[in-house]
Amino acid sequence: MTEYKLALVGFGGVNRALAQLIAERNDSWKNELGFTLKIVGVTDLFLGSVIGRDGLDAALLANLPAVKGAFSQLPGGEADALNEAVIKESGADIIAEATFTNPVDGEPATSFCRWALENGKHVVTTNKGPIALHGGELKDLAQRNNVAFEYEGSVMSGTPVIRLARQLLAGSSVVGFEGILNGTSNFVLTRMEGGLGFAEAVSEAQALGYAEADPTADVEGHDVRLKVVILANELLDAKLNVNDVSCSGIASLGLGDIEKARQDGARWKLIGAATRHADGSVSASVEPRRLNHDHPLAAICGATNAVSFATDLLGAVTVSGPGAGRTETAFALLSDIISVHQSVAHN
Repeated sequence: MTEYKLALVGFGGVNRALAQLIAERNDSWKNELGFTLKIVGVTDLFLGSVIGRDGLDAALLANLPAVKGAFSQLPGGEADALNEAVIKESGADIIAEATFTNPVDGEPATSFCRWALENGKHVVTTNKGPIALHGGELKDLAQRNNVAFEYEGSVMSGTPVIRLARQLLAGSSVVGFEGILNGTSNFVLTRMEGGLGFAEAVSEAQALGYAEADPTADVEGHDVRLKVVILANELLDAKLNVNDVSCSGIASLGLGDIEKARQDGARWKLIGAATRHADGSVSASVEPRRLNHDHPLAAICGATNAVSFATDLLGAVTVSGPGAGRTETAFALLSDIISVHQSVAHN
């Protein structure tokens, strides 16, 4: 039986949910997945850090009060976030990275991933920034150190679009995609179809936890832009930078635009798309588009995400699912750990 030692970097909703899954399901994973997980370190900017090389109680961690310096209450705990020590010195085999990260430079997550990979640790992350901005460098670093670097949750949370396209669509070449890749903007557009103004719909999204206090990254398309870079580079073998993707958001759409589309049998969606052309070049964009009701993405409403892959043998293949959520994103980390296990077993 394989046991992986796990360090959690960032302990907000996602890694806390992963700890809860470990507490509830670790025993069943022995037979179902062929491995178990032991948490040996946790670090968080707000909560502090704790190292327990013999294993920390996952249930205790999952239920720890979210108060500043809370880890100092535990044996071996500190009020300070000793990020580097937890990553390098906890004895972890796998680092689960799920911090709040600046989308402009990908920090601090990029440094956390780099430290782990340089020290021979497998990395699973839900962060878009490191993949979109520094993915090539980090993948090369992982390869040089013979470790895995997995990031399924960076695009559609627990909905496995990267792995689905790479594995299940292998042999039917993906030549492009278009997707609804931000639940906040899609929720806002759905509520505007119900008669709410843009500002009112954004306020409702904030009240329900779909939108941040500053919703700019969501409604202006910046979040989708990062996801388009990731998908295009992963699936179309593009070498795109963020600035290669043209980007416009939904703030300019009014109720008149929404109503006119409805009368014409269409609806507005914020679409992130990329296409590989005959000469091998790849173009990509983020923009509001009017979709006819027979379009595979037109029926995707609320906070749901979806992506439609254009393939040479199957035509359009569309997958939809949750694009956010604590447990859903924690599942993405678990699916990445499963991938790590499979690669270790294969080698």
